[in-house]
Amino acid sequence: MLATIGSAALLGIDAVPVQIEVNTGESGIPDLILVGLPDTAVKESQDRVFSALSNSALKMPPTRTTINLAPGDLRKEGAIYDLPIALGILVATGQLACDRLHHYLIAGELSLSGATRPIKGGLAMAVLARAAGRRAILLPPVAAQEAALVEGLEVYEITSLAQAARYLGGQIPLSPVTPPRRAAVAPRSEHEPDFAEIKGQHAVRRAVEIAVSGGHNLLMIGPPGSGKSMIARRIPGIMPTPSLEEYLEILRIHSAAGHTMQGEVPYLQRPARAPHHTISDVGLIGGGTLPGPGEISLAHHGVLFLDELPEFRRSALEVLRQPLEDGQVTISRSAGKVTLPCRFMLVAAMNPCPCGYLGDPRHECRCAPAQIQRYRARISGPLLDRIDLHVEAPALSITELRADAGGEASALMRERVETARQLQYIRYRGTGLACNARMPPSQLKKFCALDSTLGDLLQQAMEQLSLSARAYDRILKVARTIADLAESESIRSPHLLEAIQYRSLDRNVFY
Repeated sequence: MLATIGSAALLGIDAVPVQIEVNTGESGIPDLILVGLPDTAVKESQDRVFSALSNSALKMPPTRTTINLAPGDLRKEGAIYDLPIALGILVATGQLACDRLHHYLIAGELSLSGATRPIKGGLAMAVLARAAGRRAILLPPVAAQEAALVEGLEVYEITSLAQAARYLGGQIPLSPVTPPRRAAVAPRSEHEPDFAEIKGQHAVRRAVEIAVSGGHNLLMIGPPGSGKSMIARRIPGIMPTPSLEEYLEILRIHSAAGHTMQGEVPYLQRPARAPHHTISDVGLIGGGTLPGPGEISLAHHGVLFLDELPEFRRSALEVLRQPLEDGQVTISRSAGKVTLPCRFMLVAAMNPCPCGYLGDPRHECRCAPAQIQRYRARISGPLLDRIDLHVEAPALSITELRADAGGEASALMRERVETARQLQYIRYRGTGLACNARMPPSQLKKFCALDSTLGDLLQQAMEQLSLSARAYDRILKVARTIADLAESESIRSPHLLEAIQYRSLDRNVFY
């Protein structure tokens, strides 16, 4: 008897359909044959399925049985096929009578006791099930909670093989999982890092507010102990809440990487990633035998913080150039080619020199000019071109450190950021843009128009600083964000001058 169960495989962050075909009653020595390009984890599923069936008071087929994972040219990974294989065996052997299986997409790992275990990619599978016209999807509990965010699909939480068999056989009812409501957004904890704890650094705080308001990339330069890392850790706290569509994109990536809403992706919060400078190119960009998301994709719609920027491998930094420009990265491997979204806000920090004390009035710099040159040369000009704001974070004085009063609280900064983002939302409505940093060149003349006086001012700055055409566009976008923070309809002279001053590395301030 032949049974067919619908399931899925992950390819990047997307799910593709897989059919589990189970055929029993074949002549020959009783055995279980698994075909369809399975990896080791899939091959081992037969042992897990044997034990799960036995411990669920169900029987294995007494004859030779062939299980095919179609299509046969797609490599299958992981233990997500345990549950559909077990159910297919039950149907093929007549232990489960169900004529509704074509309505369902099923995935789940089984323990030896028959209980289900968490799997990754639940959201992507739900999107696939809806697109394929399936009525419902059966998943383990954590993945089911994610899948419930997809509208137009019934999601059932399966805790064991026995429960799935009884439900599909009509012996017990199950209620679909209720998706979390928007009101379920967790309030910000009083222990969350707050900008009120940052003393001094008013120029850096201003640059951070501009960067977040427009989604611009930011580089902080300063000696050790000036607060660069403290400031970076507080940036997610002033970012606006993502829309449900943005959050679904975020969760889809993290779900494919094995992260969950209960873990690293709290409901309706933006991601913040801070990889160590020893990270590999694949860890940063993504890849693997079956290409998966890297840190830049995990930071999609959020923040990617690179501390000690010059210490990162040159090759890793250079491959950031295209993703920063396009908002996506394409990875080609022998198993296939995938395109992953990675529209993130880059926040980087670096010392002014190898010893860190160039320009510090209280410490003497021990670096030779050639050492400083080599240190700076680790960051290429094309990469610096793609960073909109360069801001210095000077060392704090003892007086500033002893001051009882801190800076402005994150809540006040977040209010101004959300006001500026709302202006941008109205401006770009219907264009697919979310913030000024994503403005294409075709929109610059419309939304960043300059009169002749300001045009001459910008031209003079471009010539004196030897800036590129890319830097020209980015100065205009930053000036537009500064004007939004001032609630000005047009870019004025103070806005443009402030935007120009954030090209400090172009002025070679460390020479």
